[in-house]
Amino acid sequence: MCGRFIITDSAPDLAAMFDIEHEAGELPEPSWNVKPTEQIPIVLESMKSDPVVRRLEPARWSLVPTFSPELTAAFATFNARAESVAEKPTFRTALAKTRAIVPVTGYYEWHTEGTTKTPYFVYSDDGLPLALAGLYSWWRNPTLGPDDPARWVLTATVLTTAAQGALSDIHDRMPVVLPEECWDRWLDPHADGDQALVDAAVEASTEAAAGLAFYQVAPVSGDAPELIDPLGPEREVGYSV
Repeated sequence: MCGRFIITDSAPDLAAMFDIEHEAGELPEPSWNVKPTEQIPIVLESMKSDPVVRRLEPARWSLVPTFSPELTAAFATFNARAESVAEKPTFRTALAKTRAIVPVTGYYEWHTEGTTKTPYFVYSDDGLPLALAGLYSWWRNPTLGPDDPARWVLTATVLTTAAQGALSDIHDRMPVVLPEECWDRWLDPHADGDQALVDAAVEASTEAAAGLAFYQVAPVSGDAPELIDPLGPEREVGYSV
């Protein structure tokens, strides 16, 4: 799973990395402890213009489908399982046309033994942000009028898959990490968003996962750079095929 992450890269750096054409004016501040339902930056391609425009926008981390009567859900939607995302009513409409990349500097994962949970920080060994496969959806607040700027809420989720290599010793799930050659097709709203596209992204993520590293950190609380100070040696993820 991916339930906490950090994003410390600046908006201009993300814009350069992902060839952004439009950068929103109110992007979230850097954070070392991003939680579900908080604001996160996402990369998307909007079909509101022709040709499409690649945008960097703030979104609420927990996808709310358009048909939901309220912003909260009965179950967690900050992650979506890649194996079944095309079958789930909550996610399949977003998969079809509104896919996103969620850039993160790294993420936390917890290894559980009995009642003890040990946190680890996972990141790319090249120092670059990770491009996580995501979905987005615009939720309309039915209690607000059509002229209220708060009427539309952009929401997003992160796809997860089976953990690769040494990461599977910590947890059985990990986010789908997209290599650069997959970015354009994943974001393209004209591409068929189906299970085949997801499966191809998961297969490609195996290569990206090989470039991950991780180490143990102290219990994750608050929000400060010290949260990612290592408590143990760095380990490379590696992968198996």
